[in-house]
Amino acid sequence: MSKAERTQETRERILTAACAVIAEVGFEKIRMRMVAERAQVSTALLHYHFETREKLFDEAMRHSFQQTGTELERDAGSVPAAVTLARIVHSMLPTDAELRQDWKLWQELWVRALRDPSAHELTLDLYEQLHVWVAEAVRRGIDAGEFTPCDVDAVSTLVLALCDGFGIRLMLADPRLTVAAAEAAIWGTVAPALGTPAAFPAL
Repeated sequence: MSKAERTQETRERILTAACAVIAEVGFEKIRMRMVAERAQVSTALLHYHFETREKLFDEAMRHSFQQTGTELERDAGSVPAAVTLARIVHSMLPTDAELRQDWKLWQELWVRALRDPSAHELTLDLYEQLHVWVAEAVRRGIDAGEFTPCDVDAVSTLVLALCDGFGIRLMLADPRLTVAAAEAAIWGTVAPALGTPAAFPAL
């Protein structure tokens, strides 16, 4: 392994550890030492890669976001656009332990964004990337003739809003809501605009 590869591997290990620790204790309680211990690196090495915990948090959020996107786009070109969009919806809800961790990070970011300008800017940037991600799946479906031509931006904004709303209730373990019910409700709301069946596609 080259020096550059070792450096990248260490950086990714630190970011993965940071995601886990922030989700467990929250940003306000996190200490760089806690992340260093989880990543099994020295505090000095951690500070070499990330000077402040704010910088570490921002990079951890981007790392978490990119990991999910990379995984979903792996075979996006070989499956129907409806399946791709359904997978995106599924990934934007706390549907498993890893995604629940991602949601905890998002919740920490929302709180920070209300009082910290850099966190506010990061939040808007990540939402823009989410919007583009959903919009590309919708456009792919329109171009392939799977979806009816529609207002792509409006549909994308609706998908994000629905996922946020239902996601919060799922994180709270609302006994009146299940993952399946949330997915069905989201899909049933956007399906008319897409001209696609109202049943949530099999993933």
